Amino acid sequence: MNIDELFKAPKFSAGGNKRKMPDNPTPEMLKKMKMDTGVAVVNPSTTNSSSNAKGKARATVEEVEDEDDAPSQDFAPGGDADYFAEEDDEGRFFGGGLTSEQKEILNIFDNAGESALQDTDELSVTGIRRTLLKFERAVHKNQDQRSKYPDDPTKFIESEADLDAAIKSLLPLAQVPTLAYPELIRSETVTVLIGLLSHENADIVIDTVEVIHELTDEEVGDEAEDDEDNLEALKTLIDALLENSILDLLVDNLKRLNEDDESDRQGVFHILGIFENILGFNPQLSTQLVSGTTMLPWLLQRIQSKEHNENRGYAAEILSILLQDNQPNRLELGKNDGIETLLKVLSQYRRKDPSDADETEFMENLFDTLCSALAEPSNKQLFVDAEGPDLMVLMIKEKLESKSRAIKTLDYAMSGPSGTVACGAFIEALGLKTLFSAFMGKAAKKAKASVTPPASEETSHILGIISSLFTNIASDTVERIRLLAKFIENDYEKVDKLLDIRDSALSRLKVTESEIATQKKELRAEGEEVTEEDEDRWYLQKSDGGLFTLQSVDYILAWIAMEDDGIRSHLLQMLNRKNQSLKDVVKTLRISHENADDESKDGELSQKVILEGLIGALDPENTGGTS
Repeated sequence: MNIDELFKAPKFSAGGNKRKMPDNPTPEMLKKMKMDTGVAVVNPSTTNSSSNAKGKARATVEEVEDEDDAPSQDFAPGGDADYFAEEDDEGRFFGGGLTSEQKEILNIFDNAGESALQDTDELSVTGIRRTLLKFERAVHKNQDQRSKYPDDPTKFIESEADLDAAIKSLLPLAQVPTLAYPELIRSETVTVLIGLLSHENADIVIDTVEVIHELTDEEVGDEAEDDEDNLEALKTLIDALLENSILDLLVDNLKRLNEDDESDRQGVFHILGIFENILGFNPQLSTQLVSGTTMLPWLLQRIQSKEHNENRGYAAEILSILLQDNQPNRLELGKNDGIETLLKVLSQYRRKDPSDADETEFMENLFDTLCSALAEPSNKQLFVDAEGPDLMVLMIKEKLESKSRAIKTLDYAMSGPSGTVACGAFIEALGLKTLFSAFMGKAAKKAKASVTPPASEETSHILGIISSLFTNIASDTVERIRLLAKFIENDYEKVDKLLDIRDSALSRLKVTESEIATQKKELRAEGEEVTEEDEDRWYLQKSDGGLFTLQSVDYILAWIAMEDDGIRSHLLQMLNRKNQSLKDVVKTLRISHENADDESKDGELSQKVILEGLIGALDPENTGGTS
């Protein structure tokens, strides 16, 4: 006898864990009620039933004639002696016209309503304690039976069924966390529950992780309850789970479960859901999860599966969460060959798009993970060693869904002093032609609209890549000359493109500055002083409102104007047509200089020093005050 087959966990939809009863009773439901009560039940298709506010049943029945057009003797008034007895003192009609069978159906639903009231009582403190006591008894009984008859499953099969039901009885506790969770901890039932993660029967483990997944959901509790109280109860429960080594036990079960089986696949889904719940509540646990368990290798292995399903997508999402704002985990990814693994999996999207929205989200999570990892200099070197720049260039050429993500990845890889190696590898991979083709887009047409749209995210990342190339590629090198040549070819069309983007950014910035001026007036009218926090907030508002794009464009314009006389002459001519000059570019550079990082790493010039040099080259008469 196979015990695992007897206790398969129910299937769940990908949309979530919560089960809902249908709005109306189905024939199957009524058949079940018939079996439970021993009462004959008629076909529900001929009966419409509802209950009034006091719980007293009412019903209406369509008059149906049989094939011989003979009136049915089962219907009132002739067939129901209670037809007239159900009137009140004022003669109002309540429920006549029903057969005895139909009344039994209504009685069943009345009893179901009483059962619901009993369920509500179960969620009181007394009911919760009774539920927890039954659960612990079921656990101990099953342990005793298994220890006494380890080789005879027929001896403990009944206790296993009772344990299965007892575990599921804990699911409603998520509705009242402020009452239930303290009782779970006080009675040490949480320790007993965690102990079931080591149970011999995998289906008991799956039931357990489903319950823990539900109990740790951030939306636990009733909407009418105080969210702060619910969150405090959830925090207490999660702390208790961590004290009982839940992270290690969950990771051990990931290796134990076989996803070829539907029930085990659902178990893996619930385990990943628990990790998401816990990390969402306390992101600091990401480091502990990676350093203290084998979670990271499992995730890297799981995303390499050729068949895509919800658990593969979930694994990529968890991986992205683990690396977000977490330097130790990023470094650990590199040590586990994670950069090469990510590139290997992403390479499948070089020539084909994801098959659906879920797979698109999977691809995006992998790109986000890769971008997070590239914040570390050591991972940038691993990215180059694994030929990451080459793959990204090929993706840009194919112009599929992965194109914009590849551009973003290159921006991260080539930024900062540690991006010098990636910049060189990018040019060697013939990336300049591909990049500037994407930058120019389709045949450029002069915008007729008075208001041009903001630079897209893709364009912003292209500007970031070009800025990094000018910062990191050494002067008087072949690579530098090839980069400058791109701005000269085709009558300086790329310089004109930069100026178009600049005009758009300036228009947006004027609107943003007007909004900020209004906000300042409102503060002064209320007698409030402008604080440093307000200034920081307004700077971020301006950055999002066009300033960041303007700074990127003017940084590039400053480099090309300084290094090539032909570009400088063309730039001055185009700016003059708009009543502007290089002083407007210098003005933007000064804003960048005020907010630039002054730290230099590994002997490299800091961004502040670089900006000082550019300002001096474009405006030699007014270099004071920049240092």
